Amino acid sequence: MRQTRGYMTQTDKAVAEGAASSPRPAAKVPVRERIVDAATELFYAQGLRAVSAEKIIAQVGITKVTFYRHFPTKDDLIVAYLERRAQWERDAIAAARQAAGDVPDVFRIIAEAIGAESCRPGFRGCPFINAAAEYADPDHPVRRVVDAHRRWFKQTTQDLLDEIAVPDSARVADQLVMLRDGAMVSGYLSDPRAVTDALYHAGRAVMAFSSPS
Repeated sequence: MRQTRGYMTQTDKAVAEGAASSPRPAAKVPVRERIVDAATELFYAQGLRAVSAEKIIAQVGITKVTFYRHFPTKDDLIVAYLERRAQWERDAIAAARQAAGDVPDVFRIIAEAIGAESCRPGFRGCPFINAAAEYADPDHPVRRVVDAHRRWFKQTTQDLLDEIAVPDSARVADQLVMLRDGAMVSGYLSDPRAVTDALYHAGRAVMAFSSPS
């Protein structure tokens, strides 16, 4: 049917209204992101060396040519996976700093986040500690990403300690990072529900012991 004098027919109106009310199709996820998504799931659940490129290719549903166009080696993909995890942690701590009223509150939020992560189904500990266990060579690209992230985490911790004038903040930051590492392992091997309280109070005890009485 055709329009007359600028008016729409009932059929035209129905089509137009249906088009307006229909949800827009979701944006297509880039292939590279789909590959990293699959790697994030498989690497964390099964281990870096246990997951082959072929397994990731099959899960994403792409060809080998497409895979290797984005990641020339499997190590390149492992680096991308760890860099994504590192960015997640950076974003989480930035959010904690925004939400917290003071520095002790930042540490409380971080402890709660680690505790919540430990209780999540499929938790297998810290992905960076796991990666370091599988790649012993300190000069390997995977280890360089791990080491860079751990340096960032220690420096971030030290900066927080400096804000509340904790003496010898570099040494205390090392101790708090050690507590965090232990909490991640304990959350995997022991009762994850105890992680938040134990980590937060142990951290406060370390800081109190380092401060002048």
